[in-house]
Amino acid sequence: MTETLAVLQSDPTALTLARLQFGATTLYHYLFVPLTIGLMLIVAIIQTAWVRTGKVKYLQLTKLFGKIFLINFAMGVVTGIVQEFQFGMNWSEYSRFVGDIFGAPLAMEGLFAFFLEATFIGVWIFGWNRVSRGVHLASAWLTSIATILSAYFIIVANSFMQNPVGYEINAERGRAELNDIGAVLTNPVAVAAFPHAIAGAVLFAGAVIISVAAYHLRRNQHVESMRTGLKIGAWSVIAGFAAVFLTGDQLGLAMVKTQPMKMAAAEAMYNTSTGAAASFSIFTLGTPDGHSELFSLRVPYLLSFLSTHTFDGTVEGLNDLQAQYTSQFCGADALNAALTCPSDGGFIPTLWVTYWSFRWMMGLGAFSLLVAIVGLWLTRRTATRAVPDWAWRVAIWSAPLPLLGNLVGWVFAEMGRQPWIVFGLMTTESAVSPNVPAWSVGLSLLLFTVIYGALAVVEFRLIKKAAQAGPPEFDVDDHSDGTAEIDPHKLAITY
Repeated sequence: MTETLAVLQSDPTALTLARLQFGATTLYHYLFVPLTIGLMLIVAIIQTAWVRTGKVKYLQLTKLFGKIFLINFAMGVVTGIVQEFQFGMNWSEYSRFVGDIFGAPLAMEGLFAFFLEATFIGVWIFGWNRVSRGVHLASAWLTSIATILSAYFIIVANSFMQNPVGYEINAERGRAELNDIGAVLTNPVAVAAFPHAIAGAVLFAGAVIISVAAYHLRRNQHVESMRTGLKIGAWSVIAGFAAVFLTGDQLGLAMVKTQPMKMAAAEAMYNTSTGAAASFSIFTLGTPDGHSELFSLRVPYLLSFLSTHTFDGTVEGLNDLQAQYTSQFCGADALNAALTCPSDGGFIPTLWVTYWSFRWMMGLGAFSLLVAIVGLWLTRRTATRAVPDWAWRVAIWSAPLPLLGNLVGWVFAEMGRQPWIVFGLMTTESAVSPNVPAWSVGLSLLLFTVIYGALAVVEFRLIKKAAQAGPPEFDVDDHSDGTAEIDPHKLAITY
C-alpha cells in the first residue's frame, strides 16, 4: 500500500480522558462478568446433582447461588450496554477503520449468544413448577453455555486488537475490511485467551461459594448444605487455578509470538537474551528512562522455558524491539506511518503497570488456591480440632481476591498492548474521536463514576442480603438416604 490514510489530530486531554473512561467502564463491567460465567456453570452442575440424587441440600445450594447469579447477571447486562456506545462516540476513528471486522463478533454475541442466554434464563427463572425437571435442568445448562459462548465472541473481538487477522486494507476507502471470518473466529490469541478467562471465572465463583459457606458455618447455620457448598467451592477454586495455570502457559506462548513487546515488559527484559540470561524476574528496579535495570532478582532459564518451552530459547528485549518497531512502523518503509507511528515514537508500554499487574494476577490466584486447600484440610471429616475463627474470617474476606486477579489480568492485557489499539495497524492516539471535546468526555466520565458507584453499592447489598439469608428451607418428607419428596409448587421460590 503506497498511499497514506488520513488521520485527524485529536486533543491529548480528550484522548487521556477517553482512555480513562473506557478503562473504568470496562473494568467496572468486568466486576460482574466472571461471577456470571463461573457461577452459572457451577449452579448447573449442582442442579444436575439434585436431579440425579434428589438430595435437598443440592436443591438448596442451587436456589441460593442461583439467586446470587441472577442479581449479578442483571447488573452485568446494565453496565455492558454502555461500552458499545463508546466505540462510536469516543473512538469513532477506530470504528471507522476496523468496524467492519470488530463489529462482526460483537454482532454474533448479541444476535446469537445473548439471545440464547436471554431465552433460556427466562425458562430457568419461571419454569420451576411449569416444566419437567429434565427440561428445567436443560435450561440451566443452556444458560451456562450461552454465557460462555458470549464470552468467546467478546474475546474474539478483543483478540483481533491483540493480533489482527482475517482482514485486508482497502486503501481507497481508508479502512480495514473483513475477508476471512474463519480466521477471526479461530485467532490463536482467542483460542488461548478464551479457556484462560473461563478458568479465571470458575476460580472466582468458587471463592464466592467458599465465602458464603464459611459465613454460615462460622455461625453453625445450615451445616449440612453449607459443608457441601464449601467443598464444591474449594474444588472449583482448585480446578479453576489448575486450568488458569495450564491455559496461561498457552496464552503466554501465543503472546510471545504475536506481541513480544508485552512479554518483554512483563519481565522487564531490556535486552534480548538467550538461555540462562533469559531469566524470570522476581523483582526488578529500572532506571528512570526505562532503558536499563539497576537491580534485579531473577531465576535463570525460567523465562526462556516459559516463552519457548526450551531452556535455550531467545526472548526479545525492550530496547531491541523498540528499534525494530521504530524502523518498521515509523520509517520510510512503513505502510501507513500516520496510523502506526506514535507521536512520541515510543513503543514500550508503561513498564511498572505491565510488570506488576502480571505478578499481582498470579499472586492473587495463588492465594485463593491456598485458601481452598487449607479450607478442605481444616473441614475434613477426620479433623479432631474445631476450625479456628481466624480461618473462617479469612475464607469469608478472601472472596474478592480472585476477582482482583481477573481485573489486573485485563489491565495487563490491555496496558501491555499500548501504544496500539490494534497491534501493528493503529495506535490508540489515532483512534480517538477527533471532534469530541475534552470537557464532554470528562463530564460523562464523572457521571458514569457517580452512577456506577451507586450501582456498585446496590449490587453489593443485594448479594450480601441474599448470601446472609442462606438457602431456602422446604417442607419435605425426608428419606433415610438424604433424598426427599418435594411439592413441585414449593420450588417456585421468588427470586
